[in-house]
Amino acid sequence: MADNLPTEFDVVVVGTGLPESIIAAACARSGQRVLHVDSRNYYGGNWASFSFSGLLSWIKENQQKADLSDECEDWRKLILEEEEAIPLSSKDKTIQHVEDFCFGDQDSAEGVEEAGALPKLRVLGALAAQGESPGPEKESPAAEMGIPLGSQEKNAAVESPGEEPQSCSEAARAAAGDGAGAAPGPGAAPSTADGDSAPQPAKAEAAPSENAAQEPKKITYSQIVREGRRFNIDLVSKLLYSRGLLIDLLIKSNVSRYAEFKNASRVLAFREGKVEQVPCSRADVFNSRQLTMVEKRMLMKFLTFCLDYEQHPEEYQEHESRTFAEFLQTRKLTPSLQHFILHSIAMVAQTESSTLEGLQATKKFLQCLGRYGNTPFLFPLYGQGEIPQCFCRLCAVFGGIYCLRHAVRCLVLDRASGRCKAIVDQFGQRISANYFIVEDSYLSESTCTNVCYRQISRAVLITDQSVLNTDSEQQVSILTVPPLEPGSAAVRVIELCSSTMTCMKDTYLVHLTCPSTKTAREDLEPVVQKLFNLNTEKETENEELEKPRVLWAVYFNMRDSSGVERSSYAGLPSNVYVCSGPDSALGNDCAVNQAETIFREMFPAEEFCPPPPNPEDIIYDEDEIEPEESGLNNSPETKPETSAEESSSEGGAAVTKEE
Repeated sequence: MADNLPTEFDVVVVGTGLPESIIAAACARSGQRVLHVDSRNYYGGNWASFSFSGLLSWIKENQQKADLSDECEDWRKLILEEEEAIPLSSKDKTIQHVEDFCFGDQDSAEGVEEAGALPKLRVLGALAAQGESPGPEKESPAAEMGIPLGSQEKNAAVESPGEEPQSCSEAARAAAGDGAGAAPGPGAAPSTADGDSAPQPAKAEAAPSENAAQEPKKITYSQIVREGRRFNIDLVSKLLYSRGLLIDLLIKSNVSRYAEFKNASRVLAFREGKVEQVPCSRADVFNSRQLTMVEKRMLMKFLTFCLDYEQHPEEYQEHESRTFAEFLQTRKLTPSLQHFILHSIAMVAQTESSTLEGLQATKKFLQCLGRYGNTPFLFPLYGQGEIPQCFCRLCAVFGGIYCLRHAVRCLVLDRASGRCKAIVDQFGQRISANYFIVEDSYLSESTCTNVCYRQISRAVLITDQSVLNTDSEQQVSILTVPPLEPGSAAVRVIELCSSTMTCMKDTYLVHLTCPSTKTAREDLEPVVQKLFNLNTEKETENEELEKPRVLWAVYFNMRDSSGVERSSYAGLPSNVYVCSGPDSALGNDCAVNQAETIFREMFPAEEFCPPPPNPEDIIYDEDEIEPEESGLNNSPETKPETSAEESSSEGGAAVTKEE
């Protein structure tokens, strides 16, 4: 039981975001006793994915302004004289300015229930009377490993009263807000045959697209509610570089077998008010009808230079103090080529990024091309929130203990040594450990007094068609919209189709991200208005008809705690390490670097996330296997103990069989 845990561990991890989950997996893999807790009722923290109803519950929870000042502090009685308590925050303050809007027809949303969801307790055993059969379920890592489920659980609810958003009807929200969770954990992935094979891009699971030129189907809000479990909506929008640190770690640790991936199939550009596709590979460049023959030669010559620019310092040294945009102007490139390279290939800031930063980003893009497709990017099926769960599964396989909905009240500091010696949880239990990993959002205001946080502006839209219609509807696209006015930031747009298992058929899930200058809505709504039709059907003007129609939208600001120096946190013991939340970058390198750095500081002699051995390669001593072979004694006491490596192979057996 969660209120009767073991009292001693080697490592206690508070928070289930990506860096914490990687560290927990690495520690368990190296033989450490790991306790991994989270006060939330879902995995991932700000890296999580939600079903539609789960996201509505999350919105409601973050819109309320609860006063927690009267919270019971009986745990303070457990602190001894020679000890000091470092209180942890009981309220997540990393999300602000949450606003959601429904642009679809809400008339029939009242009384609609989510297809496939478990019934409420008062009608236990009765299935929701929907005319449609529930969608296929996928097994979560928590369910398979016996890890307690939170928001990923099918009928979990966030019971948090609060004001309803002014833009969504109370009846519609009541119908949808009964479940708090994302669809459960990852699907089965093809296992890798050798070290350099990667998580295999998944085949499209959705039905073949119909004629892209036909009118988009009319989607109502009640349909979105009913098919809410088809959605897996990420709080943070990222892609995986095919030669990035996260892909390399997934392959090395064999965690890739717990997930499936789909290629990001298009890189788009927004120029002169229009969305167009950017040629990336050599074949794309020479097949492009957008570029003249002269432009094709210019582009190939410049990209070839970027691949080994370090060998030609004379080409860029005199421009090192200039921005990358200014450097491109000196390369005799046409304006359209400069735009493509700056915003769609290098994807760096026009006014801030130096020449070297631009060249490094361009080289990284080019090096990732061709490994798994014509673009450098992969996207995990069922959403980015699957990745932390995959590492949680690895940790559980190697003996890690998981407790969701399990709050930690404080860290206990030993005054004599200056080290943290234990935590006190919500049940008043003291749990000792050698090392403590805490996600930034759990630290109190007094600890973070000197910390200066950045913010990320986020928007998530459900739309009825793609920003660029082609013969195939099943496209994963990335688009960078340049700053629309001086002082604003470029906006990254990632559009996901239904075959990514993140939205229902005939809809698209669109993520917008940029560093914050104002509230998320103020930062992102101008870009949304440029790309999409926000009017209802009756109000739509002729020029808006060609744009995709937004059916539902949410805006919010998220704290970016990446890059905060450890010294900025006040009174932090030397054996307490802080993990940051998501950053605004496209890739996941920051999280992987942070996890590996912390692990190596704790255990410098251990390998970081080594691959589990093949069970066929495990060699037992003759003394251990002799009793079994002779048949003299088959009791559990005389059998060789099941090693963590064997457990790992057993945990992935079902995955392999499904392949």
